[in-house]
Amino acid sequence: MWILITLAATVFQIARTSEQHRLKALLDPMEAGYVRFAFALPMALAGAAAWFTLGPNPVPTTNPTFWVAVTGGGITQILATVALLVSFRQRDFAIGTVYAKTEVVFVALASVVLLGEGVTVLAALGTLLCLGGVAALATDGQPRRIIEGGVDPALWFGMAAGLGFALAAVGMRAATTAIDGSAVDRSIATLTAMLTVQTLVQGIAIRRSSTSSIRRILRAWRNATGVAFLSLAGSTAWTWAIALENATRVRTLGQIEVIAAFVVGIIVHNERHGWSSYAAAAVTLAGIGLVVLG
Repeated sequence: MWILITLAATVFQIARTSEQHRLKALLDPMEAGYVRFAFALPMALAGAAAWFTLGPNPVPTTNPTFWVAVTGGGITQILATVALLVSFRQRDFAIGTVYAKTEVVFVALASVVLLGEGVTVLAALGTLLCLGGVAALATDGQPRRIIEGGVDPALWFGMAAGLGFALAAVGMRAATTAIDGSAVDRSIATLTAMLTVQTLVQGIAIRRSSTSSIRRILRAWRNATGVAFLSLAGSTAWTWAIALENATRVRTLGQIEVIAAFVVGIIVHNERHGWSSYAAAAVTLAGIGLVVLG
């Protein structure tokens, strides 16, 4: 079940991210990132109210651990979303997505550093392959550019997004396991709480910003509504899958998004890449696969 739900989440996510990418003509990265939270929250609240009113189970009882996990995961997801959109602006949709997929390596490294887990030969090889593939993408296959300072600036934002999404997934998993109830009940409660926190936190940040504007976001409501629906559908599926299975396995299966990103980039955004970019992306994906096997 979690595999099917994760694949559905991946489809919704790539569609949502693609539509957010289109918003670059109307909104800055901070504003475009906020759309997925603010416009999805009313839908989530209505869905949660209907589910817990008509369903057989009450709203799960929350606790401090739940709210710490929801807040931490929500804030890191905000930062990751903005970083990803900046990466898209500096390079393109497909390559920015590949950079962000380094999240699996961050999860593996966090397991070693924070949890003291060992590293297998396969995992170590996979990490090196993944980093090599990303480095090739960032330098257009010219390693000397690393020394010359010619690294793709989108790399740093993409990897920051990967780190943020990895931490958000861990926070989401911690929140769903901190409360009682069925997987569906826990995922709905977690998602609704996280969207509420994200809407409030980023909304305050935008209000205090000298460059971003709530009014500009509201004027883009037609485009934003579609993004919000896809975001809510994807987030619901991700949270449900993470409530059923550990976050590392769920997010790892989601790496199939890399392939989808190139297809969407070519068909929807008219992006074109050389054979070296495709080869580097394939090496990155192979490295991620070895990290998982290890």
